[in-house]
Amino acid sequence: MDGFVLVIPDDKGEEYKKMAESGRDSWMKHGALAYYECRGDDLAPQEMGGEKTRSFPDMAGAKGDQTVWFSFIIFKSKEHRDEVNAKVMKEMGEKAEEFKDMVMPFDMKQMAYGGFQVVVEG
Repeated sequence: MDGFVLVIPDDKGEEYKKMAESGRDSWMKHGALAYYECRGDDLAPQEMGGEKTRSFPDMAGAKGDQTVWFSFIIFKSKEHRDEVNAKVMKEMGEKAEEFKDMVMPFDMKQMAYGGFQVVVEG
């Protein structure tokens, strides 16, 4: 799976949602098994085993007028992920001209991305 953590300004949430829907359409068209974009809803630190966890807003450097989103895309395998992502990136490259004036609704420096191997599944 690929995972993303993003910090989205509250006043850009709907704009980001539209961007995410477009991304979903592209990844699903090219074979992703599932695509999720999740807006933070209950991000207060929790106590677990006598210890308090770190909050997502703290970890991501979000300010009071920003919300943390956690997003992920599921694939059959790393090879499948690489194939699907190559197709999505090619499509995005072909559409670059129509998005050249688009302003990202978030700061890329507040985004983390990575590929993860499923170790435990349920």
